[in-house]
Amino acid sequence: VLRLRGDVGKAAPACIAAVPEAASMAPKKKEEPVKRVILGRPSNRVKAGVVGMPNVGKSTTFNIMCKMSVPAENFPFCTIEPTEARVEVPDADFVDLCTTIKPKSVVPAFLTCFDIAGLVKGAAEGAGLGNAFLSHISAVDAIFHVVRTFEKTADDEVATHVEDSVDPVRDLEIIREELRLKDVAAIEKVIEPLKKEVSRDGKNKAGKDRLEAMNKIYDWVGTQGKEARFGDWSSRETEVLNDLHLLTSKAALHLVNMSEPDFLKKKNKHLPRVKEWIERERPGEKMVFYSAAMEAKLVDMSDEEKAAYLEQNKTVSQIGKIVQLGYHTLQLIHYYTAGPDECACWTIRDGWAAPKAAGTIHNDFERGFIKAEVYNYADWKAHDKEEVKVKEAGKYRMEGKNYVVKDKDIIFFKFNVTAPAKK
Repeated sequence: VLRLRGDVGKAAPACIAAVPEAASMAPKKKEEPVKRVILGRPSNRVKAGVVGMPNVGKSTTFNIMCKMSVPAENFPFCTIEPTEARVEVPDADFVDLCTTIKPKSVVPAFLTCFDIAGLVKGAAEGAGLGNAFLSHISAVDAIFHVVRTFEKTADDEVATHVEDSVDPVRDLEIIREELRLKDVAAIEKVIEPLKKEVSRDGKNKAGKDRLEAMNKIYDWVGTQGKEARFGDWSSRETEVLNDLHLLTSKAALHLVNMSEPDFLKKKNKHLPRVKEWIERERPGEKMVFYSAAMEAKLVDMSDEEKAAYLEQNKTVSQIGKIVQLGYHTLQLIHYYTAGPDECACWTIRDGWAAPKAAGTIHNDFERGFIKAEVYNYADWKAHDKEEVKVKEAGKYRMEGKNYVVKDKDIIFFKFNVTAPAKK
């Protein structure tokens, strides 16, 4: 938890103290194993797009997650513009922290969701309303990829499908190919001018390095027909990829939408094929089996009715799991700042060092970083939720610039800024 005390400017929460000089720091700790690089540059405001073929339950799912009304009729392209809303990321530990401290203001983590209209075969060439919607996807950090296994709607009507039949694996392959083809066009648009630039100036080392990376990316996505996020990239190539904002760079969470009876029985003829395809073609990515029809019923029930329904059917809602897994798909974690004025939940990439994590709150915290006073929520809870007892137990630590922030750390940053930021 970061407690910021001091007047750093309007953008800074009042819970970090500027100190005049650095104190001694803890010894450098052993580095943890490096995780596979996740492409993209998500900020504290994480964005996810709900994507899929028309009439697979995207807008219904979006309505439930965000509790707002958007068209969800059983008709292709009923969603013309991406509808945006924020959904709070479930975090029982943050709620516990706030309940105990009782601050004047509470700022939880949010996921900004975009309901993107259905994509069809040929979208990369403009079929349906494809090109506009593909550009909407480029603006998000992650994709919630919805496919369906149901033949009929919750009203027992035949659910139309633009491909005339229900086949979730086919749908996955169509969407994958449309995103890849759009990426190929985007790479070609950049690579040709770059080739001319390098040929004109043989001493342009930066240009040569970028062209080398671009050629490797084009070979992977264009020639080999693979998705960018599953390539093996160097740090330089990763920077180039992040500049391109390729659609196949986006981390994906696969949402398999079932009828309510099938979900309650945990059985559907399509499930084995979907599971096998995702495990083979999307290694390491997660899938969630759920029923948008059931979730739509639950969201309209009172708390008592919902609890009774779930108990009677021996099941649980999957919406909270979807939001949480969406965060984990991007290797994101939370740390907390806490004090009597404000408790806030901040989103960072797993593996970030303390100065970079501090910069999520304000650039000055990263520029003038001195040290971080840290303890974890688990230790706070284990010691009667009292900071004094955490200190007595030796769990309250002073950490330096090499400290890698852990999920649900409570942090008090100390910093000092003596010069204006470079422009």
